[in-house]
This record gives sequence, C-alpha cells and structure tokens, in this order.
Amino acid sequence: MSGTAPRFGLGVSNAVRDIPQALDLVARVDRAGLDHFSVSDHPYHGRLLDAYSLVGFALGRTARISGMVNVSNLPVRPAPMLARAVTSLSALSGGRIVLGLGAGGSWDDIARLGVPRLTGGEAVRAFEESFTLIRALTGGGASVTFEGEFYSVHDIDPAPVAAPPIWTGSNGPKSLAVTGRQADGWIPGHAADWLSRRYLESRPIIDEAAAAVGRDPREIATIYNLPGLVSEAPLAATRDADGRWVGGSVRQWVEELAGAVLEHGAGGVTYFPVGGGVGAERAAVVWAEEIAPGVREAVGAAIGSSAV
Repeated sequence: MSGTAPRFGLGVSNAVRDIPQALDLVARVDRAGLDHFSVSDHPYHGRLLDAYSLVGFALGRTARISGMVNVSNLPVRPAPMLARAVTSLSALSGGRIVLGLGAGGSWDDIARLGVPRLTGGEAVRAFEESFTLIRALTGGGASVTFEGEFYSVHDIDPAPVAAPPIWTGSNGPKSLAVTGRQADGWIPGHAADWLSRRYLESRPIIDEAAAAVGRDPREIATIYNLPGLVSEAPLAATRDADGRWVGGSVRQWVEELAGAVLEHGAGGVTYFPVGGGVGAERAAVVWAEEIAPGVREAVGAAIGSSAV
C-alpha cells in the first residue's frame, strides 16, 4: 500500500423526505472524525435533492469533513460549470471537497433532461476531455481558451483555487484507462470490493494505463463503496455464498477492513448503511465512532510494528 492513510466516509441519503436525518447525521460523523460524506447524483428524480445543493448546505454546517458527489453526472453538469461549482465549494469550505466524476451511465434517464445522447465511445472521450478542462480552470493563472471535441471555452479566467482530488466511478475498459491516465482515485462500481472479480479484472487496466503515461499506479487510490449490516454479536459468516461482504460485529468489520488496507492496498471505504443488525441509522454512527477509528488504530499499529 502507499503511505497515504486510508479515508473513511459515509453515504448519505439525498431524498427530500430525509433532510433532517441526513443533516443531523453528517454533523454527527463530522464530530466523530470521518473524512468525507457522499451523496448520489440523479437529477432526473424529483424525490431527490440536487446533490451539489445538499453538499454545499451540509458543508456550511460542519467543520472538518469533506463532501463529495458519488459520482457527478457529467453529461448533465458540463465541465466548465462543474469546475466553477467545486472550486466555489472548496473556497467556501476551506478545501473540504472531493470531485467524484462519472461519464454517465443511465442514458435513458439523462436524455429525459434534454441532454443529447452520446455513444459509449463519445461519453468516454468527453469524460477524459473534462479532466483537462476542469484542471485548466483551477489554480489561477492566465485565461483559458480550449477547443475540444465536446467542450469549447474562450478567454475564461481560472478560479484562484486548486483543483480538488478527482475520484472516478469508471467501469468499462476505456473509462478505466482514463482513470489510470487522469484520476486521483477510483470507486469500483456495483459495490465491488477487494476480493471481487470486478476489482481484480479492472484494477490492472487502471495500473497499465497509468504506467503507460509515466504515472505511479499507487498514486490512484481505490475507495470502495461498501454496504453491510452492523450486528451486535459476531456473525458465523461475514460473506455470502457468492463471496460478497455481508457485514458483522464491530470487531469483524475492523479485522476485515484492516486486512483490506494492509494486504490489498485499499485507499479507503465509503460505508452505506443497510437495514438489519442494529439498524441503518445506528450502524452509521457505529461506523463513524467505532469501526473507522478501530481500523485506523489497527492499521497504525501494524505499520508501527513492521517499522521496528
């Protein structure tokens, strides 16, 4: 694993009906020391809050935690305006923002918003082009003129704010290769974890693409979206018959995740609470106050003992 400490986050509902609970939960896990909170981006559903509106509002009520959209729906959030949104949130929050970026997956839904439909190849090319433009529009400096296949801007002043870390939700081979060339982090899709076939087949594509452009693949962290129940007592089996993580007691979670970091190089985990066990709301608190600190302590102890 790299020398960067693992990051721990929480997936938070952005349903309109869940506003009080979501805001209270973000404030509580901020106090507990989680690194980030995460909300989804499905603007074609009226029952959901706009993801960036929720992130910005929640950041204004917290002190340490970072916010991210997991992942920003690029086709409906053009790169120049997305650059303005994340640099504004960074400036307002003291740098507490991560840019989650995706090429767009549900094109039937995206098209309902009036966005022209792209082919898979076009979406991936637009995805890679967005990295160049977003980074050009950050960090200050001379005005930017950019003429690409999908984006065109003329004499636009960059924001005097550094670009945030960019984590992608890539799945297909071409999109994974873009992650290897461009991104700071990768979020495997479909809740794939470090033992899954999806991860084992996908991560080498990222690593090879990174190496091909002279990057150290270890610079690209893998941040897992991981659901699971938190139980009062240990479970007899923490994975199902297909090998998918089910959950377990605090100790079982800590042992599993410490192993993921130390043995598999996991860069972090965003936890998505599920029903069962102690219940979703209580599980989120236990995650922030007991499991994440427990993993940090176990990883720190293991690294310290190996250095002696």
